[in-house]
Amino acid sequence: MKKVAVIQDLSSFGKCSLTAAIPVLSVMGVQACPLPTAILSAQTDYPSFFYEDFTSKMQYFEEEWSKLEITFDGIYTGFVTGQEQINNIFRFLDKFKSSDTLVLVDPVMGDKGEAYKLFTEELLVQMRELVKRANVITPNVTECCLLTGLSYEKLHNYSNKEDFIKALEEAGNALQQQTKAKIIVTGVNPPSNNMDKQFVGNLYLDGTGTFYSEIPYNGKSYSGTGDLFASVVMGSLMRGEDLQKSLQLAQEFLTAAIHDTYLEGTPEVEGVNFEKYLKLLL
Repeated sequence: MKKVAVIQDLSSFGKCSLTAAIPVLSVMGVQACPLPTAILSAQTDYPSFFYEDFTSKMQYFEEEWSKLEITFDGIYTGFVTGQEQINNIFRFLDKFKSSDTLVLVDPVMGDKGEAYKLFTEELLVQMRELVKRANVITPNVTECCLLTGLSYEKLHNYSNKEDFIKALEEAGNALQQQTKAKIIVTGVNPPSNNMDKQFVGNLYLDGTGTFYSEIPYNGKSYSGTGDLFASVVMGSLMRGEDLQKSLQLAQEFLTAAIHDTYLEGTPEVEGVNFEKYLKLLL
């Protein structure tokens, strides 16, 4: 069985990070090996939460795994708390990444044009270095803007879909050239002339071409959907499937989970009802 080191936080509520990655990878036949970066009672969009930083504990996982002579088929990073944690990830990659190890970086820094509470300029500098170590990068539109310098406001001032996608594609291609990684920009919400028919999509770029796929958008932004998406992509790649198929599988899975959650009226901060749809990933 293939093993993936998952370097993310553990949030008890919000259905994100490790609580999203572990069940998805497991049902897809991959052993998820968590290295927690922080422990939270709930993800940071909740009005109140307990938070314990695990930066100083990360090295003990590395040391113990080294004693066991563990090797990983994949390394998957998500939410980190700052530049020191990214330095720890660099050290982890130096120790455990081989030529056969696939590295997926989900550069979690913000959404909907806003940076998350723990974001700093120093973190952005380090994240720009981390994505250069990746084979696959899954930023949302906000994170793509942060990584490339594209203005989120200018992007969303475009009045037609074609100009919006073109500008985002140019930024994505610039990121691809800087990193040599395959890029999937998630949560793409281009302008629509018909407000009753909005769409959200994913833009895939690999340096040789692009692929854009979209689904109807209900106007909601649920916690953890980016983590679920990246986890499906990693699981699919570990099964030997190509990245375009991985994208489509993740989209199908999330479409079902989001629709169910919308019908139930679940608050966005609580995440999506993905558990009953894990069977789609078998």
